[in-house]
Amino acid sequence: MPALSKREQLVTEALKLFYQYGFNATGVDKIIAEAGISKKTLYNHFKSKDELILATLRKRDELFRNKLMRGTERFGRTPRDRLLTIFDVLEEWFHENDFSGCMFINASAEFAAPDNPHHIISAEHKRLVRSFIQDIATQAKAQNPEELSKQLNLLIEGAIVDAHVSGDKKAAARAKKMAEVFVDMAIA
Repeated sequence: MPALSKREQLVTEALKLFYQYGFNATGVDKIIAEAGISKKTLYNHFKSKDELILATLRKRDELFRNKLMRGTERFGRTPRDRLLTIFDVLEEWFHENDFSGCMFINASAEFAAPDNPHHIISAEHKRLVRSFIQDIATQAKAQNPEELSKQLNLLIEGAIVDAHVSGDKKAAARAKKMAEVFVDMAIA
């Protein structure tokens, strides 16, 4: 595998640190120490810490949605199955050693103003996940794919928060049982 560019190395290390410790609590000095680069190199690639945060949120969005899509394809054979296997993908994620909740929920809490660029990217991530679910719901011939995607998304978000805040690693399995009711009603 080719070596990461300095920019990618910075984004990768910053993503890990921001995810584990939060955006405001993670200083630039910690990032450059972990990435093994100089402050000058950081500022050659990013004008500010805010710009680096935006890059990490974009990277996390790409990684998370790719993992979600691959996982639903791997676990689910039919569109109906894929709507439910989203929760299996979540359960795997909840059991990862570095699970620290949803980076986008965390970002929207730290950058609460709706017009803040970090908040906007977080909202866009959530919209893209709902759109992915809605596409599967359409393939499953749900009566109202948009409404089903919103219902399932609420279950997903609740499971993520419960797994993170309460440490309940089985939150996704419980949410999946509830999701099955919504899916069966929508596809009936």
